[in-house]
Amino acid sequence: MSGLDRRGFLKLAGAGAVGAFLTACGGDSGSGGASLRYAWWGNNVRQQNYTKALKEFAAKNPGVQIEPEFADYAAFQERMTTQISARDVADIFWIASPQVLTYHKNKLYRRLDDIPTLNLADYSKEDLESYKLGGQLNTMPFGIFVPALRYNETFAKEDEVELPPADADWDAWAAFLIEYAKDNPNKRKGMPYEPDADLPFESWLRQRGEQLWTQDGQPGFTADSVRAWFDWWDKLLKAGAVLSLSEQEGIGPDWALVGKKVLANMGNSNHIIDEARMFPDYRYKLRAMPVAKDAQAGYQFLYFPRMAIYQGIDDDKVEAAGKIVNYNTNDYAMLKTVGMTMGAPVNPKVFKQSLESASGDEKEMLTLVQAGREAERRPRFEAPPGTNTWRTAMSRAAEEIALGRLSTADGAKRLLDEIQAGISRSR
Repeated sequence: MSGLDRRGFLKLAGAGAVGAFLTACGGDSGSGGASLRYAWWGNNVRQQNYTKALKEFAAKNPGVQIEPEFADYAAFQERMTTQISARDVADIFWIASPQVLTYHKNKLYRRLDDIPTLNLADYSKEDLESYKLGGQLNTMPFGIFVPALRYNETFAKEDEVELPPADADWDAWAAFLIEYAKDNPNKRKGMPYEPDADLPFESWLRQRGEQLWTQDGQPGFTADSVRAWFDWWDKLLKAGAVLSLSEQEGIGPDWALVGKKVLANMGNSNHIIDEARMFPDYRYKLRAMPVAKDAQAGYQFLYFPRMAIYQGIDDDKVEAAGKIVNYNTNDYAMLKTVGMTMGAPVNPKVFKQSLESASGDEKEMLTLVQAGREAERRPRFEAPPGTNTWRTAMSRAAEEIALGRLSTADGAKRLLDEIQAGISRSR
C-alpha cells in the first residue's frame, strides 16, 4: 500500500486529540484506573458517534479511561501494520475483514471466554462455535451483514415498474434490468457497475456450490465461476443496463453521486443505513439476492465484522477491556448512540430490542439479516493470510474488462493468479 494520503493523515492526527479529550473525561487518571486504547475505522459520522459512545461509557465507568485511535479504512490498516511491527497495537481494535486470519497468524488476539466482564450468556453454543478461530474464541463479532439487493421504491413507483418476484434467478434479473434501462421515462440505469462487490460475489459462488475461501486457506472457487460472474456484469454493461465507468466516475462509485441515476444496487445489508440518509426523499427497500435455479443448499451466509483484545495487553487491564467489548456487543445503550452502520446486532437480546425501536431503513436491514440467521448455512471461512488485497485485484480486473482491455476469461485467471501468489508469499 502507498503511504498515508492527506485525508488519512489528518484523521490520524485528529484521533490523538480525541483520545486526550476522552481520557480527561473518563475519570481521575491518578485514581489507579485502567487506561485503554481503542482503535476503529470509518467516516466522520462514525467517528463522532463512537467517540460519543465511548465518552458515555467512560462517564459510567470512572475507573476506565479510553484513548480512541481513529482512521479511515485504508489508513487504519496501514497503521496496524506499523503497530504490529513495533509491538504497539491498541488494547482493543477492530479487524479489517481481509486481515482476520493474518492477525491470527501473527498471534495478535487474546482469548475472550475467560474474561469475567464479557458476558456470553445470551449466545447459543452454536453461535459461539461459529465465532471461533482455530478452535478458540479470540475475536468477538459486533455486527452482522448479509448480501443484499437494494432498490429505490420511489423510483419504481415513478417509473411504474414491477420488480421480478422474490425467487427470480440471475438471468431474470438481468433481463429486467436491461428492459428497465431501455424503457423508463426518467432515463435511469438499472444499477451501478459493481462486479467487485464482495458479498454479492460470495453469494454467487456459494449458490454454485463453491465458496470464497476453504478451511485450509485456499481460494474455494474456480476460474469458470469468476468468469461467469464477470460475464453477467459485462452483459449488463454492454446492454446499457448499468452505469458506464464514466457515468459513475470510475470503479467503486460514490453512492452520493450515483444514487439519483439508478433503480437498484447490490451490496451489503448495512449500507442502507448510511446511504439512504443521503436521499431522504426516497424510500429504499431490501431484498435477498437473485437465486440460481440450481442453487446449492446452504448457500446463505452471515458476515461478521470482528473486534479483538490485544494479546499483549497488561493483565491488570483485561477486565476493563472486557467491559468495553461487552459494551460494544451486549449493551443496547451503545447501539442507540452509534446506530447500525456496522450491521445488525449479534447479541439476540439486543437484536430484539433494536427491532422494536427500529426506523424503516433499520427494519429493512434487520428483517433481511434475521432471514439469513434462520436459513440453512454451510460453514464460511475467513480470508487466509496473503489475501488482504484481493478486493483491489478484483476491482482492477473489473475495471480492465469494462475498458475493453481484458476479456472476462483473462480477468478471472488473473484474479486467481494474484490471489494464489499472495497466499504463497505469506507462507
